[in-house]
Amino acid sequence: MSDTLKLVNDQFSSQAELKKAIDKALDLMEEIYRGGKYPQMIVERSWSKHNPVIDGELAQPAAYRWYLRREMQRLVENDATVFIKPSRDVLPLNNPDLFDNLDENDWDITQKKLFLFRAERIDISLDRLQHYTGTKPEDFQRYILFTNYDMHVEVFLEMFPDCEKPIREGVQMPAYHHKIKNNSGITLVNIGVGPSNAKTITDHVGVLRPDAMIMVGHCGGLRNHQDIGDFVLANGYYRADRVLDDLFPIGIPISPNYILNRYMQEALDQNDMKHRIGTVYTTSNRNWEFSKARTVEEIHMSRSVAIDMESSTVATNGFRYRIPHATLLCVSDKPLHGKPKLTDAAQSFYQNSKEMHLKLVVDALQMVKDNYPEGLPNSSIRAFNEPLMSGTE
Repeated sequence: MSDTLKLVNDQFSSQAELKKAIDKALDLMEEIYRGGKYPQMIVERSWSKHNPVIDGELAQPAAYRWYLRREMQRLVENDATVFIKPSRDVLPLNNPDLFDNLDENDWDITQKKLFLFRAERIDISLDRLQHYTGTKPEDFQRYILFTNYDMHVEVFLEMFPDCEKPIREGVQMPAYHHKIKNNSGITLVNIGVGPSNAKTITDHVGVLRPDAMIMVGHCGGLRNHQDIGDFVLANGYYRADRVLDDLFPIGIPISPNYILNRYMQEALDQNDMKHRIGTVYTTSNRNWEFSKARTVEEIHMSRSVAIDMESSTVATNGFRYRIPHATLLCVSDKPLHGKPKLTDAAQSFYQNSKEMHLKLVVDALQMVKDNYPEGLPNSSIRAFNEPLMSGTE
């Protein structure tokens, strides 16, 4: 096999021929990487007035082959010319120069979401993803759910008993993959508690370019008329977790994906589930009640309806990495109304809520798959100078 390849739309008389050629290009990229080089993709886009040529190096292309196939097909069908060739030698993960190439401050967003991450970052993130989750990166599906409760894992295993499971015990963030052709299934990751864990997992999952990331967790209800077991669908976030403040300005608003939220509300309504839509306040302090004056003031000012420890972190990284994201929480306690999370009441709540909680999200994702099988529109998470990969700018 030659170590270079060119794809031009008028080479192909049918879509079947194009798909076959793209698979050949993907095979070449994987062969180049196995041979110790980063594969480079160069894209010439005649329609672009500002960025007619974009390029980037990739690592471990087999891990997100489904995504590369989809993007390459979109590009070629829109009359872009795509070149594949070897680039520089792969930098070993134990090379001290590796970290010089990981800094997100060096991002060039004009390179588009296809080349958002440098090859070294992809390599180390996929290695860490396997370490944290106990599963192979290529097992991850296009729709990723995050939880911090074993009970959601239990329900997921009941729904999908044949799912891929961690290959070893004791991993920090075990992942479970309901695998479907073209990676169109669902992955559930038990990320543990807190915004630091939420940032860690989304930092690494981001290089796989999933179609959606959804936080499926519990929260404290903050409104008088909320009851234990009610659901909260986030339409905004108060970022009191502070984990990403140095990387992403606190004043930039973060909103969940409108289409994901629409389908989740539809699932809630279809199942006659009581819920509120509003701002979720995310804190890094599990015992915020012990010094609550400032927190309560911020809750009132932000009109927050729920408080948790992960949602805004997942959402902020979803926004940073151009990944559609959403949050569906279930009220487990009401700390401002004399209903703290106590052992006996909590266990009863968990048993009553866990099946429905996961069912709602799975139902909503099925609506996404039915209506947007090739991925959700991403105009809401692009900058004005960051046009679509495919189509007229």
